[in-house]
Amino acid sequence: MASLKDMRVRIASTKATQKITKAMQMVAASKLRRAQTAAEAARPYADKMSAVISNIASAAAGSPGAPTLLAGTGKDQVHLLLVCTGERGLSGAFNSSIVRLARERALALMAQGKEVKFFCVGRKGYEQLRRQFDKQIVEHLDLRSVRQLGFVNAEDIAKKVLARFDAGEFDVCTLFYSRFRSVIAQIPTAQQIIPLVVEEGAAASTTSYEYEPEEDEILTRLLPRNLAVQVFRALLENNASFYGAQMSAMDNATRNAGEMIRKQTLVYNRTRQAQITKELIEIISGAEAV
Repeated sequence: MASLKDMRVRIASTKATQKITKAMQMVAASKLRRAQTAAEAARPYADKMSAVISNIASAAAGSPGAPTLLAGTGKDQVHLLLVCTGERGLSGAFNSSIVRLARERALALMAQGKEVKFFCVGRKGYEQLRRQFDKQIVEHLDLRSVRQLGFVNAEDIAKKVLARFDAGEFDVCTLFYSRFRSVIAQIPTAQQIIPLVVEEGAAASTTSYEYEPEEDEILTRLLPRNLAVQVFRALLENNASFYGAQMSAMDNATRNAGEMIRKQTLVYNRTRQAQITKELIEIISGAEAV
């Protein structure tokens, strides 16, 4: 059995851990407000951009001059999985849930005889995926030095993806991220961004529009922009999801530390009482012997 000194050290260590987790919870809660506001502000623009492009794309469907970002390469053999995760841990299952979704998609594609490549954005996703898919990771982007996410970061990622697409390195690109719903709910999401998936509602619209310049020319300019917008939205959603998950995880850790302190203190008091009782019995027994 541990000595009383060891128990006191253990209790003090648990209390110190509890203070750290409580502080991290408060920091995450503070950063969550700003991250959530940014994510919610980006949603209407990204949704409207998708709706506009889908409407134009439905009008240009079947056109021989349709951009490859819309029409695709005509093949479905090589898939690029753009996996966006966090740079830090201590956030519960936030990172692992995104990686799990990407891993399941990769294994399903490989079972069909497809070739899979990974583009990792974020340190945690890269560290998990390289254990199993090290040779299939074609690029890794670390955003730890970025203090505040901006559109320029998403644009840089989009340019790298487009450069690989133009070079013929893949046929289909799918974006993986975690969509923020609430502090306790973050939804791992897979979204195909190359070639663009036209929404059924836009394709079935009966409203007729006339475009100037032609649809193909508009799409040639808008599709690369839309790719950057969707990546930017994913980064903002991920950022809000990370702080929400971290806040929830640190709250649970603080509660668990409090429960451990209660149990450790109870054991300490019982052990101390037992030692005091033993010493009293020894003193009384010695006095009676005399």
